[in-house]
Amino acid sequence: MSSEKFLRGAAILTMAGLTVKVIGSFNRILLSRLLGGEGIGLYQMAYPVYLLLLAISSAGIPVAISIIVAEKVARNDYYNVQRVFKVSLGLMALTGLIFAVSLFTAAGWLVENNIISDPRAYYGLVALTPAVFFSTILACFRGFFQGHQLMTPPAVSQILEQLVRVMTMVLLAYYLLPYGLEYAAAGAAFGAVPGGITGLIVLSFFYCRYKKSWHREMLQATVPKEKAFSIVKRLVLLALPVSCANIMVPISSSIDMLLVPNRLVASGFAVDEATTLFGYLAGMAQPLLMMATIPTMSLAASLVPAVSEAHILQDSVGIEKKASTAMKLCCLLTVPAAVGMSVLAEPISLLLYGTAEAATAIRHSGPAIWFLGMHQITTGLLQGIGIINVPMFNMLCGIVAKVAAVWLLTDAAYNIVGAAWATNINFALATILNIWVLRKYKISFPWQTIIKIICAALLMGAAAYYLHPLLLDMLPLKALAAAVTIGAAAVLYAALMPVFGIADKEELKHMPVLKKFLK
Repeated sequence: MSSEKFLRGAAILTMAGLTVKVIGSFNRILLSRLLGGEGIGLYQMAYPVYLLLLAISSAGIPVAISIIVAEKVARNDYYNVQRVFKVSLGLMALTGLIFAVSLFTAAGWLVENNIISDPRAYYGLVALTPAVFFSTILACFRGFFQGHQLMTPPAVSQILEQLVRVMTMVLLAYYLLPYGLEYAAAGAAFGAVPGGITGLIVLSFFYCRYKKSWHREMLQATVPKEKAFSIVKRLVLLALPVSCANIMVPISSSIDMLLVPNRLVASGFAVDEATTLFGYLAGMAQPLLMMATIPTMSLAASLVPAVSEAHILQDSVGIEKKASTAMKLCCLLTVPAAVGMSVLAEPISLLLYGTAEAATAIRHSGPAIWFLGMHQITTGLLQGIGIINVPMFNMLCGIVAKVAAVWLLTDAAYNIVGAAWATNINFALATILNIWVLRKYKISFPWQTIIKIICAALLMGAAAYYLHPLLLDMLPLKALAAAVTIGAAAVLYAALMPVFGIADKEELKHMPVLKKFLK
C-alpha cells in the first residue's frame, strides 16, 4: 500500500508537472516567435537571478517541511504537525520579504558592475521582485501537503499558477513590444507575480478544506507541545543543506548567464550575437531539458516523504524497493528523451521554435536529461534517509567542473556546444558521486534493467534517424514529418519494452490509471 501511495503521488505530480510544462512550452514558443532569440536572451538573463534568490530563500523549505511532517505523521504526532506549519509559514513570510527587497535593491548593482552583461535586463529583474515574496510563502504550503503525501493540492495549484502566469506573460510581452524589446521581456518576467498569487490562493483553499479533519486528529494527540524555537532550529538545520543542494541547479543556470555570453564576446562574437546564441541555449534548449525531467522531479518530491517515513519505521526493504522503482521509472522516461532530443534536434527546433538555429544547442544538451533525472532521484533518496549534506557537496563538485568546462570549451571553435557539454559534465559528475554514497548505505539500483532501457532507446533513436529523411520526401510539411517521426519513435520504444523484458504486468499494476485497465 505504501509503494502504491508513493507511485500515486508521483503520478499526480508528474501529470501536473507535464501539464504545467506543456503550457509553459506553448508559452515559450509564443515568446520565442514574439521576442526572437535576442528578446528571449534578455528574459533569460533576469529569470535565473530570480530562481537563484528563490532557491536561497525557499528551495529547501518544501523538502524540510515534508521530512518533518512525514516523521510526525508516522509517529501520529498530529498536533505538532500543525505547529510546524504555522511556525514555518511565519518564518517564510519574513524571509520572502527580505529577499524581495534584496532583489529590488541589487538589480541596479548587477547591471552597473557588468555582472549582467546587457543593461536592458534591469527591467526584468525589477519586474520579478514581488514574485520572490509570494513564491517563498507558496513553498511552505507545498512542503506541508507533500509531507502528508497529499499531492493533489500542490498539483492543482501548479497548473492554475502556470495558466495565469502564461496568460500574463504573453499579453504583457505583446502589449509592451512596441515600446522596446527590454520592456517586452520585463512584461514576460512579471507574469510570475500573478501566477504566484494564484497558487497561494488555491493552496489556502485546500488547507481550509482539510483543516477540519486535521483538527480532529489534533484533539486525539497526547504528545506535548513542541516549542517554536525547536521547530525553527530543526527546520533551519534541514532546510539549509537541502537549500544549498537544490540551489545548485539555479546556480548552474546562473553560471551560464554570467559566463557564457562574456566568453562568447571574448572569443570574437558581437554582444547581440552572443545574446542570441545564449538565447538558443538557455531559452530554447534548456527548457526542453527541464520539461523532460518533470516526471523525475515529481518522483523525487514524492520519494522524499515516503522514504523518510520508511526510514523512521526502519523499513530497509521498503526503502530499497522505492529506490529501485524510482530509478527504473526515471530511466524509462529520461533515456529515450535524451536520445530523441539529440537525434531529432533540428526537426524539434523547427517544429517548436520555427527556426533550425537552436538545433546545435538542443542536440548537445540531450545527455543532460538523463544525468539530471538520475541526480534528482539520488538526491531525493539521500534526503529521505537523512543524508542531507552530501548532495550539496556532490553538486558543488559538479559546479566547479562546469565552471572549468565553460571557461575552456566556450570559445570560437566550440561556442555554444562547449557550454552545453559543460552542463552535461556538471550533472553527470554530481550523479556519479550520489550513487557512490548510496552504495555505502546499501542502496543499489537495477543496473541490468537500465542497460536494457539504454539499448531500447538507442534502437529507437536509430530508427528515428533514418525515418525522418524518408518522411520529409513523403509528407508535404516539415512540421508534420517531425511530429510523425516523434510519434513513431515513441510507439517503437513502447513496443520494445516487453521485447527486452523491461516492464512486467505486476509492476504496472501499481501504477495509477494503468492498474484500472489491467484489471
